[in-house]
Amino acid sequence: LLLLRRPAAGRRGIASCIDPSAGLTEEQKEFQKVALDFATKEMAPYMAEWDEKEIFPVETMQKAAQLGFGGIYVKPDVGGSGLSRLDTSIIFEALSTGCTSTTAYMSIHNMCVWMIDTFGNEEQRRRFCPSLCSMEKFASYCLTEPGSGSDAASLLTSAQRKGDTYVLNGSKAFISGGGDTDVYVVMCRTGGPGPKGISCLVLEKGTPGLSFGKKERKVGWNSQPTRAVIFEDCVVPVGNRLGAEGQGFSIAMKGLNGGRINIASCSLGAAHASVLLAQEHLTVRKQFGEPLANNQYLQFRLAEMATRLVAARLMVRNAARALQEGREDAAALCSMAKLFATDECFAICNQALQMHGGYGYLKDYAVQQFVRDIRVHQILEGTNEVMRMIVARNLLQG
Repeated sequence: LLLLRRPAAGRRGIASCIDPSAGLTEEQKEFQKVALDFATKEMAPYMAEWDEKEIFPVETMQKAAQLGFGGIYVKPDVGGSGLSRLDTSIIFEALSTGCTSTTAYMSIHNMCVWMIDTFGNEEQRRRFCPSLCSMEKFASYCLTEPGSGSDAASLLTSAQRKGDTYVLNGSKAFISGGGDTDVYVVMCRTGGPGPKGISCLVLEKGTPGLSFGKKERKVGWNSQPTRAVIFEDCVVPVGNRLGAEGQGFSIAMKGLNGGRINIASCSLGAAHASVLLAQEHLTVRKQFGEPLANNQYLQFRLAEMATRLVAARLMVRNAARALQEGREDAAALCSMAKLFATDECFAICNQALQMHGGYGYLKDYAVQQFVRDIRVHQILEGTNEVMRMIVARNLLQG
């Protein structure tokens, strides 16, 4: 019974047709094994407790950072691991089998560090990146506002230039880590309306005028706090601006291309674990005098789940390669992968819950937490409706 209650992280080889190491290099298999072992030993046993008590597992994430998971695709000279986007996807998929919510926050943190590493000057890189890569400090990404979600280019948070500083006013909504993190990568308006008026500032916790809303009560993602981030006459040095004035929206979107692959990878891990949980339950549970595994309808559903999982994984890894190579179609492929993987993986987890019957709805069983934790992946990093818009625009303007 206990086997049913813990995530099936790391048990590769049970079902070879869904083996996540298939097609990987020996080096990638090593990264994957390290991440799977960490997920099994350091995350899976605590996943339910972190969810129930809404614990932000700082010490566990710092242990992950010691393995190089705090700045996976950040350059090594500032403490990063210097790995590829595909390597990153493999690692996040593996970690997510242990706790999807915690891994999803780590993916956002990695995206923020990459933005500073890529668009910051040398002084900014050396000031911020080392402590973020070690996860001595944590980062939050601040784009969404109460009145601008999918229409991010209409954001209203303003930064007025006064000499060598900006005075920041406005608020951000649904910020992962908000209030508990140390560094805030903030998109704000320094110019006129539209995307070209947006710049990117890095704020540190403790800046006068920076405050936070109440901790949001969420369906899932409970191991990471979510709050509004509020700016009231925050004075920020011009030296904290990433890139040039007006470059902020471009920086935000380039960050999100990787973020979409990362969050899709987290969905893959949850779906993989859920397929293994369903497989195990069908084998152990008996109804009408025989194991559920003998029921052809359930066999077919399990086969469909496995097929969708492998298709989603291939699509995510293809997009990761395209982004790494800087291909022109990378943004559209990242959007396709995010759309397909998050939709399909949610359906897989939900079907796994259904296969568990009433047990699947109990919090003693991990499958319900995977369902709750990945539902939001269809909304954040750009809703799946926006993903359709990006793909269609690529096709029609091509």
